[in-house]
Amino acid sequence: MRLLAASSCLVLVSAAAYADPLPSWNDTDTKASIIDFVETVTDPGSDSFVPVRDRIATFDNDGCLWTEQPVYFQALYAVDVLKEKAAEDPSILSTDVLKAAAEGDMDTVMAGGVEGLLEVINVSHANTTVDAFQADAYDWLTTATHPATGLPYAEMVYQPMLELLGYLRDEGFTTYIVSGGGIDFIRAYADEAYGIPPWQVVGTEGNTSYEVVDGVPQLSKEGGISFVDDKEGKPVGIIRHIGQRPIFSAGNSDGDFAMLEYTTSGEGARFGMLVHHTDAEREFAYDRDSHVGQLNRGLDEGPERGWTIVDMAQDWGKVFPSD
Repeated sequence: MRLLAASSCLVLVSAAAYADPLPSWNDTDTKASIIDFVETVTDPGSDSFVPVRDRIATFDNDGCLWTEQPVYFQALYAVDVLKEKAAEDPSILSTDVLKAAAEGDMDTVMAGGVEGLLEVINVSHANTTVDAFQADAYDWLTTATHPATGLPYAEMVYQPMLELLGYLRDEGFTTYIVSGGGIDFIRAYADEAYGIPPWQVVGTEGNTSYEVVDGVPQLSKEGGISFVDDKEGKPVGIIRHIGQRPIFSAGNSDGDFAMLEYTTSGEGARFGMLVHHTDAEREFAYDRDSHVGQLNRGLDEGPERGWTIVDMAQDWGKVFPSD
């Protein structure tokens, strides 16, 4: 099964861009602010004109481009892989967190915070080649289904954000993902789902080695984390992979605060955006007290910094491509 729904939407976005670049966005001040910004920075007669080479836009992934509840999709994938590995070798379940994950006790795993998640990912993602890992991740994303919606995980992308990505690219922007998720995991599907190729994905990196096996060169995932692309790590990841400050950044949690702060502190026209999950009926409603995608500082400081806060319930006419 391929990501046909998302891919076809990207085509439809380009075809409809001239009529309404954001058709799934309601006609609110939020939509107007996005269009006003894009029109301003792409107008050669504007004092805020930005050349194409500098039209860099960065997007968080989990909770910004697709759903992240009840827990990050990569964590659910890691648990499924861990269960398979533990069935063959129970000795890998060497800690309480790993034992809880193998039993499907995600509350205990999440109680361990980022360290708990990394512990599960460290074991489940090790001892495989990058190619094999990405193929397996793609297969899982397109066949495993979400517990609440019954949709394949790969189809739980946000239609309004697909349109925004397409609109920006139509206007000369280069769009990047800058995520706390694993870089190899995201690269398995980002091109097909979002139109973002692997070289425009920035994410958390694991230890990787190169070797020649039976005359065949290969890259292998060794376990362990070499770089965490979250919070203050996001601006670091941007400069490492992209090499210049974006003029547009979008996220949804306080893990994205530093990225938006870095983006909007530059000279000239800048745009910072946070997706606020306010729609319990069509998706999920959460912010300050959530164990995933917690949003406190962004709500408190974002408006005074000039950032646009997207109210999902009010600003989006639809959530998923299948709606």
